[in-house]
Amino acid sequence: MFRRRPLLRAAAVGGTAYVAGKHMANKQAEQAAYEADQDARISDLEAQQSAQQGYQQDYQQPPPQYQQPPPQYQQPPPQYQQPYQQQPPPPPTAPAASSPMIDQLNQLADLHQQGVLTDEEFAAAKAKLFGS
Repeated sequence: MFRRRPLLRAAAVGGTAYVAGKHMANKQAEQAAYEADQDARISDLEAQQSAQQGYQQDYQQPPPQYQQPPPQYQQPPPQYQQPYQQQPPPPPTAPAASSPMIDQLNQLADLHQQGVLTDEEFAAAKAKLFGS
């Protein structure tokens, strides 16, 4: 009986060492596989980047110039052109017998049509004219 215990102890220690060694070997194999996979992904990314750089270098030249558009399309947009010159209002027709209030109202209307007065200013001037 005394002999079995040392052998049992040796077997238990040896078995435990075997399992621990096998576990460590599996961990090392998993780590190596992970690193190999990561290296492969890095290599793929580097290959893609070098391919993109080669592609970009091919297209560093400016794009080809297109034909000049016809002259009617080369005019600057309206906001950059000179302001529109309105035609003078037609001469008044035969002067009718009018009151000074109608004359002032016609003057305000002419100024409003020419753009000198805004809508608000025109409304305020009319109200002042009718109120007085």
